[in-house]
Amino acid sequence: MKNNSLSRPFKALWIGEIISEFGGAAGGIINGLLLFEITGSKEWMGALWLIYFLPSLILQGISAPFLNHVIKERMLKNIQIIRSFAYILPLIGYISGSEIGTIVGLVVLQCVLGLLQPIYASLSFSLLPDLCEEKELVSANSLLDGTIRLMSFIAPGVTSLLLLVSPLYIIYGLSSLMFLLSSISLSQIPLVSTIKVPTWSKKFWWQETKAGYQTFIQFPQLLRLTLLSSTVQFAVGATLVLNVPFIRRELSGEAWEYAIFAGMFPIGYALGMLLLTTLPKNNKTMYVGLLGGGLSFIALYFSPTIYIAWGCELLGGILFPMFNAQSSALFQQKAPRERLTQLSAVRLLFLRITMPLGILFASSSFLGMSTRMTYLLIGVIIAVPGIYYLLRTCLQIEDHAIEDQVKITS
Repeated sequence: MKNNSLSRPFKALWIGEIISEFGGAAGGIINGLLLFEITGSKEWMGALWLIYFLPSLILQGISAPFLNHVIKERMLKNIQIIRSFAYILPLIGYISGSEIGTIVGLVVLQCVLGLLQPIYASLSFSLLPDLCEEKELVSANSLLDGTIRLMSFIAPGVTSLLLLVSPLYIIYGLSSLMFLLSSISLSQIPLVSTIKVPTWSKKFWWQETKAGYQTFIQFPQLLRLTLLSSTVQFAVGATLVLNVPFIRRELSGEAWEYAIFAGMFPIGYALGMLLLTTLPKNNKTMYVGLLGGGLSFIALYFSPTIYIAWGCELLGGILFPMFNAQSSALFQQKAPRERLTQLSAVRLLFLRITMPLGILFASSSFLGMSTRMTYLLIGVIIAVPGIYYLLRTCLQIEDHAIEDQVKITS
């Protein structure tokens, strides 16, 4: 099952991720286009994203106890099949010519996607240690993370080209097909986790939930890694609000110059993923990535031209994989295997909550901060912990906060 190189089961998971990320990114674009074509309302656009986001946060918070008791490989495949059929719903409404039917189909689709995404992400994250050797986890996480970033960059362009030569509803069929193909790829993963599925304890839901969060707190390094990753997600959420006004207003850039700015980070991320394969996999490299990523935001505060802003985004993209991939691998290594799925769900909840908090922070006019000052502040939020833990690592201050064995009461 586990080889010196990345295993065939991992490659099946990776291919499934590539296909589904492309289908999901393409679907996300056409959902907004179709709804705006029907309603012409930005309020409906906001409601569509809330329908996706809010149920997923609720489910993320309550699903952790149950995810330890499912067969991960089978559940991942079934989720992709459900997504595939969900994409047919707005297609049926569109073809029938019913605007109400199309809107209902979009609402149901967004709700299904929002509910399934946190489950899929938690299960795939916790399955990775079963498919790879520990020494391969950094490379595997880097590859998966880089793939997602690349698809977020490639899929919009490809979708735009497809819309030039085909009707919008064809893309729904394509997205449905992508998720179906993803499920076929995931079905190639052997059921390696079935022997590790714990017996359902039949405890009251809150007892299971409380046990999961208590276990998370018992591992301070897991909590620390999650909080550091959350600062990055907070910054990502803030940039969704900041980037357009920064380029268009602060630097008086054109639309095409913003498009290049938006593409610099995923391009840098792909380069950083390749760079990581040549670097030592240790805490020093990890915290250099976190510190450097924070400094790239601080540099935007001082950026006088669009060209330098492009460079800052490219640099941030190159550096952040050093932290993201290695912190994910360290979490997978340090978490108790029998609780990994549950702890992964708790981790993802932290990450998903901090992104909308970043959006709210950057869009809150009552704070009275300029766009540049906001970049500076979020850069400091990332860079200060980065330099602190980098100095600890360089000075070889041992962290004994983690116990190798933590007794988990049943």
